[in-house]
Amino acid sequence: MRLGINLGYWGAGMDGDNLAVAQEADLLGYDVCWAAEAYGSDAPTVLAWVAAQTESIDVGSAIMQIPARQPAMTAMTAATLDSLSGGRFRLGLGVSGPQVSEGWYGVKFDKPLARTREYVEIVRRAMSRERLSYEGEHWTLPLPDGPGKPIKLTVHPQREHIPLYIAAIGPKNLEQTGEIADGALLIFPSAEHLEDTAVKHLRAGREKAGKTMEGFDVCPTLPLAVGDDINGLADMFRPYTALYVGGMGSRKQNFYNQLAQRMGYEKEAAEIQDKYLSGDKNGAAAAVPHQLIDQTTLLGSVERIAERMQAYAAAGVTTLTLAPAGFTLDERLAALRAGTDALELSGLA
Repeated sequence: MRLGINLGYWGAGMDGDNLAVAQEADLLGYDVCWAAEAYGSDAPTVLAWVAAQTESIDVGSAIMQIPARQPAMTAMTAATLDSLSGGRFRLGLGVSGPQVSEGWYGVKFDKPLARTREYVEIVRRAMSRERLSYEGEHWTLPLPDGPGKPIKLTVHPQREHIPLYIAAIGPKNLEQTGEIADGALLIFPSAEHLEDTAVKHLRAGREKAGKTMEGFDVCPTLPLAVGDDINGLADMFRPYTALYVGGMGSRKQNFYNQLAQRMGYEKEAAEIQDKYLSGDKNGAAAAVPHQLIDQTTLLGSVERIAERMQAYAAAGVTTLTLAPAGFTLDERLAALRAGTDALELSGLA
């Protein structure tokens, strides 16, 4: 099992620290460094900055939002980043959510699965440098009855095939991801529930495409905190879990809330959402069960984290992406080093 890191969103006052974390991960032999975007920092700019100041670690978008860019623009960006980084770029895509898609980008959040499938097909055609033409429900290239003509990408990517990942949560999206992508970006993964909530759906998609799970990258992100006080460490992530389960989306369309329900927390997920949407964020955080946090993070001693890593590997994880927590840079770097120590102790390195 390989290790990655996720720097999250840029511009929160820790930009210099984030670069230091990425550089330390590079020195420690981490496999990939991911950066996110929502409606603040964009992922490609951050990744170009990180790639320019690291040597061997891959850089990946987790995610570049589909409603933010035309697919040909995404292909251009991917090809450019792959070339500039010396073949170290991984393209992670996702549809975002209805509030961001419609409120920020002005793109209707409809038929996300069909839109994703078409988007991936166009991006791959463009990156292959064939003359681009496409007829679909959501995109037609070139536009009919106009001056447009099929043209091809002028940039030569470093590699013939840039790895393409999709952020997926729901069963149908996971199945399609297994069918059309090279890897899946997962969030709030529980080793105990991963087969039922994710892997079996990914496997079904692979089988639909006539493929096995061999070579497919199952890549969940887990916050990491090292120490002896498990309860205290878990409390650090209460606001984070409450935000996603309670407030990341509307009452009817919150994919993270639905995931918590599929993990057996139906009553708790409803209470967290009720409190969060009513403005009681502290109450929502307090309502998050300790077990839910403990199952979806890596907490405790290096030995305990190593045991959890073994459980994730047994559940089918191939790249474990860590989000090292800490109030200072030194604490985050120490957590990062503990991650490599735990991987070696687990025997999975």
